[in-house]
Amino acid sequence: MTTRASLTTDALPSRWPTVAGAVVLLTTLTSVLLIAFAWPSVRSSVHDVPIAVAGQTAAVAQVRTALEQRAPGGFDITEVADTASAEQLIRDRQVYGAIDLSSGTPQVIIASAASTAVAQTLQTMATGLGQRGNAGPPVAVRDLAALPADDPRGAGLSAGALPLVMGGLLATVLLTRLVRGTGRRIAGTLAFAVTAGLAVAGILQFWFGSLSGSYPANTGAVALSIAAVSLTVLGLESLFGYAGIGIGAVIMMLIGNPLSGTATAPEMLPGWSGALGQLLPPGAGGRLLRSTAFFDGRGAAATVTVLVLWATLGVALCLIGGLRAHRAISNPESAIRKE
Repeated sequence: MTTRASLTTDALPSRWPTVAGAVVLLTTLTSVLLIAFAWPSVRSSVHDVPIAVAGQTAAVAQVRTALEQRAPGGFDITEVADTASAEQLIRDRQVYGAIDLSSGTPQVIIASAASTAVAQTLQTMATGLGQRGNAGPPVAVRDLAALPADDPRGAGLSAGALPLVMGGLLATVLLTRLVRGTGRRIAGTLAFAVTAGLAVAGILQFWFGSLSGSYPANTGAVALSIAAVSLTVLGLESLFGYAGIGIGAVIMMLIGNPLSGTATAPEMLPGWSGALGQLLPPGAGGRLLRSTAFFDGRGAAATVTVLVLWATLGVALCLIGGLRAHRAISNPESAIRKE
């Protein structure tokens, strides 16, 4: 009788409030996903994008006024004396481009490898400046750090951000299912980061043609990015179980990836979101890879620091979680209390 009653109960359809609750939950999750991935793109525009202007003070003041009229608050201008100084700032990744008025012939220097979106904006500005000075020569555009000919739009670099995050999450899921022991899981994560770094950098550089520069340096950038994601999520899992993987997915995928600025630039994201994205592994990893691939590693110190801190945090969480689990197993009092 009991078996029949339970089977009958299990076969009954769910109550309508349960169905309504499931619909509300699914709608909320879909809305959150839409906001997370679409909001940064919809609200993308230039905000304090750092550029240099080379020339005499009076000429720089005119350009500053013209830019402020066309894009109020759009650019953070650094005044330099000559072309060489402006180019050095671009190579050091302190600015995205420069307007050069110091050599007699006006020119706009861009770095499409730093950000295609900012480079296109500066090209549009060059056209506007040329139209303002009808009597003068046209404004030339020169790309100081161009993207590879096989991927002139940087599509591979932009599209590669999400698979790196998903790979880090997948690594955590598999390692927690297949590998026992905190030390072995950490070792497995680091080994995966190295092998995945070799594979991903090789595909992007030698197959897609999306990367230039040193292959070992690009491999290191990818490996460090994957290690930062994987170790952090692994540490959260060691403390909170599968709920920790969910927390890590929210941090890395729903927050970190949309706010990484890899497809545009952090300064083009709305408000404070771009700065926040650079403090998370997806944003720091994307900027680091651009530095190693196109700027000989310049400007990489801050991003390396961010990634190392996340990886270190992940290892610390793993050790704490492993120690807590070991104490729970070896403590006989806890077993008696459970009984």
